[in-house]
Amino acid sequence: MPRIRAASIEEHHEQVWADLAEALRQLLLERDYDAITMGHIAARAGLARNTLYNYGRDKHALVRALVERASEPMLERVAAIAGRSADPAGERMVAIVAAVLEVSTDPAMQPMFRPGSGPLVDAVPKGPGNPFNAIVAEVEAVVRDGIARGEFRAVADVTLTVELLSGAMRAGAERIGRDPAAFLATVAAAQYIVLATLSPGR
Repeated sequence: MPRIRAASIEEHHEQVWADLAEALRQLLLERDYDAITMGHIAARAGLARNTLYNYGRDKHALVRALVERASEPMLERVAAIAGRSADPAGERMVAIVAAVLEVSTDPAMQPMFRPGSGPLVDAVPKGPGNPFNAIVAEVEAVVRDGIARGEFRAVADVTLTVELLSGAMRAGAERIGRDPAAFLATVAAAQYIVLATLSPGR
């Protein structure tokens, strides 16, 4: 039976997940995603390979689980902000930008925002189960609400506009991943870009 690393089984599992996230982050600094094996991850995290398979049946499943776990607090926060219907849409968008970019400071999420992370992003499920799609849906709802209230200009294609803004957000997350000291400046720049795109008369 594997040695428990904490006072309870639950705390032990949380510690293992944290170790796995850090192991993957370190490995991605050293090699391409495709070159990383379950053996590499197990060794770096200090786990027996058999134990690792309790957390993911293969590398892609493990990455999906790590991303989903790391993104849960962000999704809850974004949904809560988007749901503040009494607040102006612009204020909600500014808060969402800050919440989304803040997650890029989480070591468990940083691998998703590094250059060359395409295969890693592809490992995340498409469709409703994709945590990033859930965020996009919340943002689209805020944009449509802002348009309906006359706070935002009536963009021709809301979905395309949000997709393009998502690209700017990803660029911001990559910048923060490379230079954590740029966090505040990057958030401010991203907020400006979003409002400049959506606000009437800009």
